[in-house]
Amino acid sequence: MKVAIVGASGAVGQEFLQILEKRNFPMDELVLFGSSRSAGKNFKFKGKDITVKELAHNDDFKDIDIAFTSAGGGTSKEFAETITKHGAVMIDNSSAFRLDNDVPLVVPEVNAGECANIPRRIIANPNCTTIQMVVTLKAIENLSHIRRVHVSTYQAASGAGASGMEEVEQQVKDIVNEKEIKVDSFQHQLAMNLIPHVDQFTDNGYTKEEMKMYNETRKIMDSDIQVSAMCVRVPVLRAHSESIWVETEKELSVEEVVKAFKEFKGITVLDNPDKNEYPMPLMLAGCDDVFVGRIRKDLSNPNGITFWSVSDQIKKGAALNAVQIGEYMIDAGLIT
Repeated sequence: MKVAIVGASGAVGQEFLQILEKRNFPMDELVLFGSSRSAGKNFKFKGKDITVKELAHNDDFKDIDIAFTSAGGGTSKEFAETITKHGAVMIDNSSAFRLDNDVPLVVPEVNAGECANIPRRIIANPNCTTIQMVVTLKAIENLSHIRRVHVSTYQAASGAGASGMEEVEQQVKDIVNEKEIKVDSFQHQLAMNLIPHVDQFTDNGYTKEEMKMYNETRKIMDSDIQVSAMCVRVPVLRAHSESIWVETEKELSVEEVVKAFKEFKGITVLDNPDKNEYPMPLMLAGCDDVFVGRIRKDLSNPNGITFWSVSDQIKKGAALNAVQIGEYMIDAGLIT
């Protein structure tokens, strides 16, 4: 088994390195690729230095079995044929192929079976906010079909990569030291602020991020579910939070939903209000699971359940989900 990471020097690429080593991903060789700026850099993996190769249109992927790509949509589109032409499976973290009919969009806990049909040798990793949400929705969908979802997201600076995290940290320092605040990664100063604007606005008044949650959720769940999202950037480093309101076809009790969450792979219930215990991004950065709490009935709808969710954006929202796709495909005999 020979594995590649494309975009190895980025925040998600670095997370790939840690996750693959921690989970002892079954491989014989790891190859790292990056831009001309990253080429020549060395990164450690299992105690050994690996030098980043420059991504180019050549035959470097001839013996690669799985390529985890996280170098942006433009790069993914440009190099997809180069990466897959010799048979490699490209598990792509960008938005380039997510809504293509011939590319499965996969969250293993929800629709792993889609990995069996990959005509273009490409599997798309969903948007981070969508991944986090559909894991919880699937647990409820198993009890009763979900008609609609309203969700507000509280998205960490990590959504803009390492530079976004560095910027908010620097802004905090500059505020304390009464220095000029510099803004590059976001539309406005993020430190001490909230920005109700993630990605570009579309003609219907929603942002692309919000429309991703609508379109991707319907594709992953193969459902007519209606999703309305408000996505907000918050001054948190790397774990996203979501407030979620779910309307189901039949009325569900809180006890039923809590039981479904507890029994669902990839979800941890943390819901003890009497002890002030509930998911918070500060405590859960670096964790694998999607954490849920504040689970209760929606007072405005007898068929409604509402809850709070937190998950690490770089892990389950990106690199970990992709690695889990690779693990599933190996375990299912889809890659040998």
